[in-house]
Amino acid sequence: MTDIGDKAEQVGQDVQESTWFDRAIRFGMVVYGVVHLIIAWLAVQLALGDHGKNASQKGAMQTMAQQSFGPVLLWLVTIGMFVLVLWRLLEAFVGHQEYEGGKRWRRRASSAFKAILYAYLAFTALRYAIGSGSSSNSTSYTRTLMNQPYGPWLVGLIGVAIIAYGVHYAYRGWSEKFMENLDARGTIGDAGTAYRWLGKIGYIAKGIAFMVIGGLFVAAGVTHHAKKSGGLDDALRTVLQQPFGPVLLILVAAGIACYGLFCFARARHLSR
Repeated sequence: MTDIGDKAEQVGQDVQESTWFDRAIRFGMVVYGVVHLIIAWLAVQLALGDHGKNASQKGAMQTMAQQSFGPVLLWLVTIGMFVLVLWRLLEAFVGHQEYEGGKRWRRRASSAFKAILYAYLAFTALRYAIGSGSSSNSTSYTRTLMNQPYGPWLVGLIGVAIIAYGVHYAYRGWSEKFMENLDARGTIGDAGTAYRWLGKIGYIAKGIAFMVIGGLFVAAGVTHHAKKSGGLDDALRTVLQQPFGPVLLILVAAGIACYGLFCFARARHLSR
């Protein structure tokens, strides 16, 4: 069994270090950036009064589906996101060898969580690519979980985990730790300065969005009302309901757009 495990780990490391996989990850990061730019545009439309817009991953897929080459775009997103899922899964199981002990396991846990987020987006794109995207409903999933033994507690714990991830994301933005995702050329000169600001604003904005989403799940668990939970669109609508909501939402949308642009920088200067 040990030999099999060692061979599997070696295969995983060989895949991670291959040129074709590196290029595939760069393509996935471009796709991820495009999705965030579409979400940012939808959020701006929502802030300007078009409440029919769904400013979320689902809304981004709906927007793509309405284009002339919609199916092609959706399949490209699906492929790109599944590549990112594979990347993070490999990291979760055999990656982060440069770290030791608890830090390695924390990094692997983070990679596993990112794989889940990418998988959600990948399956959302796949559903729209095959024409069944409109049938999905995140609230129904929460309601199903709520009806299980200790369901409200589980929903609340999921919310706490999402909040913690949001805090972590915002911290990475504030501390500029995201710059470790770029190679040396991406950290110097005027381009490096621009990337730094894009990442800083983008990570903090996305962290805030995660925290609001987590708060919605906690509220659902506490009140036992699944409808209080929600995804990114619900979180942005919650921002919209605050004092100066439209202004705040436009600022969050700008931050999400910055994150999307930083994804392009990662695609160009990928450091793994």
